Amino acid sequence: MQPGDKLPSERVLSENFKVSRRNVVEAIEKLESFSLVKSVPKSGTFVAEIGNIALNGIIDDIIILKKENFLSLVETRIMLEEKSVELAAKRRKRKDLKNIETALDNYKSKILSGQDALQEDMLFHLAIAKASKNTTINTLLLKITPNIITTFEKTKVNDEFSITYEVNKHEAIFNAIRDKKPKQAVKAIKSHFEMLIKYCERF
Repeated sequence: MQPGDKLPSERVLSENFKVSRRNVVEAIEKLESFSLVKSVPKSGTFVAEIGNIALNGIIDDIIILKKENFLSLVETRIMLEEKSVELAAKRRKRKDLKNIETALDNYKSKILSGQDALQEDMLFHLAIAKASKNTTINTLLLKITPNIITTFEKTKVNDEFSITYEVNKHEAIFNAIRDKKPKQAVKAIKSHFEMLIKYCERF
């Protein structure tokens, strides 16, 4: 297909590729997250107008993003998160702090009651990214964090000690941002990612 072409309907794609409609929807959503297609209400979904060479290059890069590239993705996230908390500690406003605190409370409520809190964890980090006032960092984290969360889902903490330990790490990040201490915020985020780094070493 060429840039600007309209994709076939979800039903047609489902039949052509012999997959469920849900698979088709998820695939289109992923393509849209990479800005490769654009959905227009009541009109359909269209291939992005970014030129064939660029389009093929992006698609090739996405196709080769397999398990062996997961570590690179995580390393990029950690670098972005460190800068994100540093800037948030410097630039956060009262409203930003309230949003981060709300996300933290939601995370604590879920994890302390023994429920899956991965989505709440992601929202906590994205609230910090928003408070950094750096739109590029925010956009990049929006793109890569869900992929990491999905892969990392297998390492959910279960025992009481680990749960308390993770809650304390989140609170340390929040406290550093609240107190406007950038160095302390970076130190806290590094500590928070220790488990993720160890997981990557075994991945």
